Amino acid sequence: MLLAYPFRVLVPRRAAPEAATSVAVALLLLAAAVDLVPPPVVIALAAGAGATLAGLRLSRLASRRGNADPTPRAAGVLLDAAVVAAGLTAVVLPLADLGHTLAVLIGSLVVAALSTAGLHRLPGRSRPAASVRLRWLVESTSPAVGLALAGWLLLPRGGLPAPVGLVAALTLGGLGMAALNAFTGPRRRSGAAVCRGGVLLTLGGLVLLATLPSAPAGRVALLAVPPLVFGMLLVAVGAADAADETEPVEPVAAAWPRAVLPAAVLLLAAGLHLGAGRAADQTSVLLALAAVPPLVLRELLRAGDASTSVRRAAHRRPAGRSLRHRRAAPARWPGTPVPPPERGPGVPEGAATASGAGSTWSPDHSSAWSGLDRRPATASGAPGDRAALLDALAAIGDVPAPAGALLLVDLHGTEGFGPTAREDVLAEAVHRARAVIAPDDLVTGCTGTGFAVVTAAGPVLAYALGTRLLSALSPPYRLAGAMLRVQTSVGLAEVSGAGPADVLRQAELARRRAVQLGRDRVEWYDAFLEEQLVRRLDLERELPGAVARGELDLVYQPVVDLADGQPVGAEALLRWRSPVLGTVLPAELLPVAEDLDLVGELEWWVLDRACRQLSNWSVGVRELWMAVNVTTRELTTPDFVQRLAAVLAAYGVPPERLVVEVSEPRVAGDLPTVVARLAGLRSLGVRTALDDFRAEHASLAQLRRLPIDLLKVGPELVGARPDGQPPLIDVVVNVGERLGVEIVAEELESSTQVEGARRGGCRYGQGFALARPATAERVEAYFEEFPSASR
Repeated sequence: MLLAYPFRVLVPRRAAPEAATSVAVALLLLAAAVDLVPPPVVIALAAGAGATLAGLRLSRLASRRGNADPTPRAAGVLLDAAVVAAGLTAVVLPLADLGHTLAVLIGSLVVAALSTAGLHRLPGRSRPAASVRLRWLVESTSPAVGLALAGWLLLPRGGLPAPVGLVAALTLGGLGMAALNAFTGPRRRSGAAVCRGGVLLTLGGLVLLATLPSAPAGRVALLAVPPLVFGMLLVAVGAADAADETEPVEPVAAAWPRAVLPAAVLLLAAGLHLGAGRAADQTSVLLALAAVPPLVLRELLRAGDASTSVRRAAHRRPAGRSLRHRRAAPARWPGTPVPPPERGPGVPEGAATASGAGSTWSPDHSSAWSGLDRRPATASGAPGDRAALLDALAAIGDVPAPAGALLLVDLHGTEGFGPTAREDVLAEAVHRARAVIAPDDLVTGCTGTGFAVVTAAGPVLAYALGTRLLSALSPPYRLAGAMLRVQTSVGLAEVSGAGPADVLRQAELARRRAVQLGRDRVEWYDAFLEEQLVRRLDLERELPGAVARGELDLVYQPVVDLADGQPVGAEALLRWRSPVLGTVLPAELLPVAEDLDLVGELEWWVLDRACRQLSNWSVGVRELWMAVNVTTRELTTPDFVQRLAAVLAAYGVPPERLVVEVSEPRVAGDLPTVVARLAGLRSLGVRTALDDFRAEHASLAQLRRLPIDLLKVGPELVGARPDGQPPLIDVVVNVGERLGVEIVAEELESSTQVEGARRGGCRYGQGFALARPATAERVEAYFEEFPSASR
């Protein structure tokens, strides 16, 4: 066991066959490169090995038991048939009488049909909105044409008809760009994306196999081996991960690979083409010109797809529904009435501008919008404000080279005061704003708790203006003899030819994003902002009732003893398997649950399900612990200890088998109550842990007061520090030994981090480098490999 441990760290046990196959394929390619083995033999052996291993992996998925959902099994059957067909295509069909190229193309069509059906039934697949799919298609067309041009330049011309070569180049370009999108998209770490990318690589390898010369002397055909073999292996790996859906999902696509890699491949192909002394032919020129129209279309569609996604979100929102998580004034979409700000009896009509009810313009008439200072304020105020604001934005757009920006400023913290007091604060805020803006900038009312600034400055200077506004509005306001502190949210949208209503909507979306991210910040509108807000609205709509609908699930990540590699416990991790939104991870789920006041419901579901699973595991010989995360808000409720004791008693779980984790950054807010609850849990017999520990002076001082058994630290404390000093894990371990606390190093994702944690004195470890989160059945099978595990 000890001798095998380093290999298990470098190559996880589940990936050992794939690693061995990859090494064998690399050795075969090397042997063929030096003429030790004929290329057709290498192709047959490599494709056969890849198809065999991938087929075995997928057959396990197809025959998996204990899952009431037949969808993963159906996907496993279809994908298993697809990789077997790919292997047969590479090994058997070239020997048929149909001819090399035709035989491989027929097999490719069979593989494509089976793979498409299997991917359609694969869990975890996502279907973005139509506007998102359209933008990705348009943005991918030019790079795909570039890859096709690279393929045309690199494919051999001898013995290959020009139409066949062009079709093969276009097919390779489309498959390559689609695979690149799968591996770099927002869900690039999901099993479904990996499986989809593997299918595309496999098909690309088959296309290369059909077009490249297959004669024994034609070693160029070996280029088809890597995408073919590794594509089949990725199909199996991705399908298995998608069945469990344990990989984290990235919220934003990785843009640079899609922009850089196709360009780099094209430059390399052009260099090799010119280096061989070949001139550009007519097809090359046409392919190069074909990449231009998609670039123009992309720019034309950028403005339209944003409006489409917002209209879709507005129609999906339930009528009259208020978002409980919002702390600012209700948002308004373009065209909806704007309620006027309340004006107290002590505020005269002429003071409308200071209170956000009118518009004030600089007397400098050199501006393009100088006539606005003569527009009278309406009695209701706000409609006139909106008209003045839209007129100012339209005036900017009418100039030959439109430039400028709109900043929507919202104040928070005056909700508990009367309308007169709110207007006094707003009047003072407008007065402060005028002190930092340019003379030609417009300040106009927008909402009852904020105002708008229209500036002719460019986006960079406008952002700097937003930061100056934050600084000017942050000092306390004197109100009825008291000092009132407010928070400020600023949304910034650039005026660059868009319509006034669109600019106003974009700035409002950016302001809402600033509110969601914690206020006292400036947020700049971008294309992905609307997608994130639509996603947020969908989460808020679907999360209530998720517990009752049975959509929540748990996965478990083992905790390992770093000394001998034996598992000692597992941590329960929440997953929301939404039929509408796919799998939602806690990082995205919990902030929405907090704003909707659903955290308590979710956490008690997790505690109940984790204790039930722990009771099932107790039937065997293992005595492993189960760790569950709770928030300080739920931990500090008066009856938390009593309710937890009832759950343990209901499932007959010994208290010492449960570990309750609380995050260290949040305990300082109510430290005495947290200490009391943790002490109550320890008196009950439940073990306690402090998660997300930071090795700061305040944290170390606070550690002495907390009655805990385990201390969880991140990998940043394990590695070397930038200043060359020893890792801080030494300090934490010394403090833990004095306090009788065991150290758990979490989020270990490399063998270097594992070794650093072991050398630093951490007793336990947790992370992808040791064991990935998985379903209860798979974790229990993992435990069965260590029959002596008992802690």
